[in-house]
This record gives sequence, C-alpha cells and structure tokens, in this order.
Amino acid sequence: MIYSMTGFGRGKVAEGGREITVEIKTLNHRFLDIYVKLPRSLNFLEESIRNTVQRYLTRGRVEVILGCSNQFGIPTDVSINQPLLYAYLSCFDKLEKEHNIANDVTVSSLINIPDIFMVSENEEDHESLKEIVTELTEKVLDDVKNMRSVEGEKLMADLLQRIGLIKDMLSDIEKRAPYIVDEYREKLRSRLKDIIEGTGLDENRFNMEVAFFAERCNITEEIVRFRSHIDQFINTLKAGGPAGRKLDFIVQEMNREVNTIGSKANDLIVNSLVVEIKSELEKVREQVQNIE
Repeated sequence: MIYSMTGFGRGKVAEGGREITVEIKTLNHRFLDIYVKLPRSLNFLEESIRNTVQRYLTRGRVEVILGCSNQFGIPTDVSINQPLLYAYLSCFDKLEKEHNIANDVTVSSLINIPDIFMVSENEEDHESLKEIVTELTEKVLDDVKNMRSVEGEKLMADLLQRIGLIKDMLSDIEKRAPYIVDEYREKLRSRLKDIIEGTGLDENRFNMEVAFFAERCNITEEIVRFRSHIDQFINTLKAGGPAGRKLDFIVQEMNREVNTIGSKANDLIVNSLVVEIKSELEKVREQVQNIE
C-alpha cells in the first residue's frame, strides 16, 4: 500500500479528572521531522511521543500537539508552616500583653499572612500518564495512517494513469524512429542533387553520411532503458511501503533518458512527443513528492 505524507488526526481521553488531547498533522518532507508541542510540566513525555511516531511513520513533517486540562483542579496538598505560625502567634500574644491589643486571631485572618499556608502540587504519576498518552497517540496515528492511505490510493491511481500516457507516447516515438533516417536520406539526396547537378553523386560517400546520421540519431537504447524505468516505477508503486525516494530517483532517470532521446532524434515529431512526456513527468514528479 502506498501512503501519502499528508494526514491529520485528533483524539482525546478523560482520565482521573483530567482531559488529554493529542492532535497530529503530517506534511511533505524529505526525511522524518518530528515537532512536539506540549505543556512544560509534561516535557518528560516528549521522548516517548517521538518513539511512538517513529514506529508508525518513516517520512514527513510530523507536528504533534499535546494538551492537558484538569477539570477538577490540579491535585494539591496544603500544609501549615508551623514555625512561622508559632512565631506569629507568639508575637500576637506579646502585643496583647504589652500593648493591651485584643488578640482576635481567626483562621480567616491567617490566610492574609504570607507563607503561613504552603500549597504544593502532588507529583504526577509519570508512568501512568505516559501509558495513557502513548495509547492515545497510537489511536490518533492510526487515524493519520488511514487518511494517508486513502490519499495514497488516489496518488497511485493518478500516477499509473500518467505513466500509461507516457508509455503510449514512448511507443509513438518508437514507431516514428525508423522513418527519421529514411526522411533524412531523401532530404539529403535532394539537397545534394541541387548542389552537384550534372557532376554525379558519389553513392558511397552519400551512404556513409546516411549511416553516420543513422548511428548518431539511434535512440533504441534510450527507449529500452526508458521502458525498463517505467516497469520499475510501476512495480515499486504496486509493491507499496515507503517508496517515495525510490520513485523520485526513477523519475529522474526517466527525465535523463527522454532528454537524450530529444537531443539525438533531431526530429520535429519526436521532439514534440518529448515535450509532452516531460510535461507528464513533471506532474509525476510533483505527485511523487507527496509519497512517503
């Protein structure tokens, strides 16, 4: 199965009064480039998320956004700063005795005294949270891969259609090739006849020139190699898996062959077909850039 590099997935889970969301977006990239955005307090999860993504994807720009909200507040512990409290109470008693000031201290009044009450967040259960996030990330990645798979099927259908067009045009070039030398022979004979009218034509010299041209414009090898590249492209495409880089290389080789065909053939019809093939190959190359 061929996979596109474009995909999206989002999921959420509620656990222990906490809602966790994972959003993943993938785009084209030459390599596997993973970007993870998450709350600072959850930085310990980044390596685990990266490892999970690497198990599922081999290529593309992958953006992972992790969100975490506590619906019932962050679990906390509240404790009393006993030494500080005793110091304040002792001071209040002293004020009452020495200055006859009423010692009307209440719990609510103590709240306004800095550092009397110490609030601390409970430590996260890292392993439990890592397990939850990993499971959610895997589910989202499944959705991403499904989307990439659907897109990949469309890419494959389009590529096979375009390669079919290229194959047909290559066959037209192959059919045209034998006539190139024949037409050159007649054109050369006509030109030489006008130039050396009445002096006779050296047939041996003439045949040598035609043979030289035939050898120079022979495109049989290029056509054979081009067909081989087409077969490799189709086989690679149908084999599935991460094939983007290999397909891109094959397209480069196709371009090399068609350029050589155009330069060697020296024929208007062939050159017109070469232009059409190059146009289709450019479209193929653009589509291949989307394949994992």
